Amino acid sequence: MKIKVILWTLVLTTLHVSAQIKHGLRDDLGRHVIPRGFVVNTNDHEGEVFFSSDDYARMVRMGANTQVIRLELGKLSRFPGGKLDPNYLKKLDTLVALGQHSGIKTVFKMTVYGVDKFVWETFWKNKKGEYKTYIDAWKVIWNRYATNTSVLGYDVVNEPRKLTMKMSYEKLTNDFLIPLYQKIIDESQNINADKLILFQSIFMNKGEKIDNNQYSEVTAPINRKNIVFAPHIYQNDIDFIKRNMDRFDRESDMLKAPILIGEWGFPTFATTDTLIQGNLGQLKYRELYIRTAEVFDRMGVGAIKAWFLGNRSMQHFLPGGPSTWSIFSDSTDVGTVERKYITDVIARPFPQAIAGDIQSFLFDHAKRTLSLNIVPDYAKGPSTLFIGANRHYPDGFSILIDDDIVLYYDPLKTVGMETYKSPYNVSASDFIWDAFRQKLIILKWPKGRKRLNIKIVPGLRNF
Repeated sequence: MKIKVILWTLVLTTLHVSAQIKHGLRDDLGRHVIPRGFVVNTNDHEGEVFFSSDDYARMVRMGANTQVIRLELGKLSRFPGGKLDPNYLKKLDTLVALGQHSGIKTVFKMTVYGVDKFVWETFWKNKKGEYKTYIDAWKVIWNRYATNTSVLGYDVVNEPRKLTMKMSYEKLTNDFLIPLYQKIIDESQNINADKLILFQSIFMNKGEKIDNNQYSEVTAPINRKNIVFAPHIYQNDIDFIKRNMDRFDRESDMLKAPILIGEWGFPTFATTDTLIQGNLGQLKYRELYIRTAEVFDRMGVGAIKAWFLGNRSMQHFLPGGPSTWSIFSDSTDVGTVERKYITDVIARPFPQAIAGDIQSFLFDHAKRTLSLNIVPDYAKGPSTLFIGANRHYPDGFSILIDDDIVLYYDPLKTVGMETYKSPYNVSASDFIWDAFRQKLIILKWPKGRKRLNIKIVPGLRNF
């Protein structure tokens, strides 16, 4: 069964008083949605990148319901060295369509790549109408996808910089960045008010950090609707992960905007693919990613991993040798050989779309158990859990609901979900296992219950 997500709006605790998770989104049915997926690049340092339907099938089988397409300013604008490229627009159409056909929503993110030289200090001064030129580039995208319901929204300025400007990060944010965001939001919503606007904070200069966080704090509100706070986190110190996310959470409260992590996952080194132990070894990375994922899950935030690419563009941007954000190790633009020490964490089980309110969820990597607590809403259609049984439950899995329902999936059979025990009014036919997409679809929750405690556990009849 194919689940189609159409239009997402914000979920705020003021609207759903009982909800403990405030960072989810809502689709047109009112279901509680957790976005996850990957940054999709249109190019890398070796040239253009091309994707196929098979690549999108892999995304889906890794739990993706959202893609962030990284736009190149030089192919959309009149900045020096740039011009509007019609073939580039056709390529974007293809990526959106590939996502839509796979059940993946699209966010566009503007980068400043592709122009002769983008000087942030000059941009902020706006003496030659740089803001208008930048917004005109966005208007190409806004107008093109205004009525496309698979396009969720726009991440409008990627990692803005201060560099040599003689002012504080707070002043740059309050006096320049936020007014720019307000102008961009107003212009965008004149074209289509239903699209979400994602925004980031200033990326601090190299060597400048607060609590080991290189993204400066937002201390003033934007005062606009349909906004989402999309910070990046590339934290390599386990002790700082929760502290960084707690700060983002406080900013989110002040901004009245839910969080969707726009990029995450500390880059791996070429040597990591060959090492088990040590500071650059796979065990170290697996623990780092697991601890980050646990913080995300406890907060209920969606998260986008960079990048859905192969290994052909490794760079020397960190001490320790060539490194990359790519999740595949093939020496091609798009790969198939997963870095499983990180992808098994990225592709962990989670609730994708829930008919009702998600109160809490967490995947325990040691026990291979997804725990989920919800307030069901029977009028909002089916629910979808990403399970990833091919990597997490090759021994099969059981779904436990409260203390009286046990269903299980046996990978040695082809009969779908089976019932071990349940009340008379609960049928296994309401629980559909989609083996290709690695999703469990629940057509309807058991009726008459104000709250449901759900667990996905390894093995058959395991309770």
